[in-house]
Amino acid sequence: MSRVKTLGQFIIEKQADFPYSKGELSRLLRDIGIAAKIVNREVNKAGLADILGDAGEMNVQGENVKKLDVFANDQFIAALSVGGECCAIASEENEDIIVVNNEMSKNAKYVVAIDPLDGSSNIDVNVSIGTIFSIYRRTSLSGPGQKEDFFQRGTEQVAAGYVIYGSSCMMVYTTGKGVNGFTLDPSIGEFCLSHPNMQTPKAAKTYSINEGNYVHFPDGVKKYIKYCQEEDDSTNRPYSSRYIGSFVADFHRNLITGGIYIYPTTFKSPKGKLRLLYEANPLAFLVEQAGGKATDGYHRILDMDIVELHQRTPLFIGSADMVDTACSYMLKYSTVDA
Repeated sequence: MSRVKTLGQFIIEKQADFPYSKGELSRLLRDIGIAAKIVNREVNKAGLADILGDAGEMNVQGENVKKLDVFANDQFIAALSVGGECCAIASEENEDIIVVNNEMSKNAKYVVAIDPLDGSSNIDVNVSIGTIFSIYRRTSLSGPGQKEDFFQRGTEQVAAGYVIYGSSCMMVYTTGKGVNGFTLDPSIGEFCLSHPNMQTPKAAKTYSINEGNYVHFPDGVKKYIKYCQEEDDSTNRPYSSRYIGSFVADFHRNLITGGIYIYPTTFKSPKGKLRLLYEANPLAFLVEQAGGKATDGYHRILDMDIVELHQRTPLFIGSADMVDTACSYMLKYSTVDA
């Protein structure tokens, strides 16, 4: 029988890959794992507790805040604030950064960007939801964290990943040396290595997009969707359309089985809808480590400049061949200067 390896054990073993961190990054990843367990516990019992539904307020994005959104946000902020490894947190739920203002954190080396509960519109209907996180080394020298610490390209991430709360709870992350997935074993309360060295298929036959917005899509996206729907034995078309509506859930399926996820610009969202800092950058970092690609239709996501916390971007992410083909349609039928 093979020996079970927990997330904590795996992180300690890999700590030697980051001699400059002296254990801070390892502890930060463990803190995220602890908060994820607490959120997963509440997700699992949400139908039995007064934690579903709206909290009666709007977040900075103008979206209804769900009760579980508030709980998840509080848990991750609390977990990241107590260890002394993080000097500031940027959350999708907060308009400005959260400065970790305690004695241990004033000279901390890292800042964390987080989407505490992605896909929260699906909370009340028992569909998989998730958490997305990204870790950067601070750019300010010392003292309290600054907003400018987050204005770094995705190439500067030192770690990123997500947690999916589904039929099982999984944490998947990268530190720039491959992608590994851990499944929560509820009998021992530990994340255990279940998907080592994850690689996404280079070619696949699944596309994920909200086709209800078809009439608002750019011509390149419309043409690519028609390409996916055409019959062609040499390319195994038509492809299958699979769209859950939770970014983490769609991304997780496509990471494992192959596919492309597209959230393009629309007339209503001319800059795209997904957030570059909290959603696109971390999963772009992860998918590239797994052999995939991520672009805005024209440019690599990780090379994009960040000029505001809640900056939005269109996103084409997943299997490399599918992303390349989709981008070729964007270039061919583009009506803008790419």
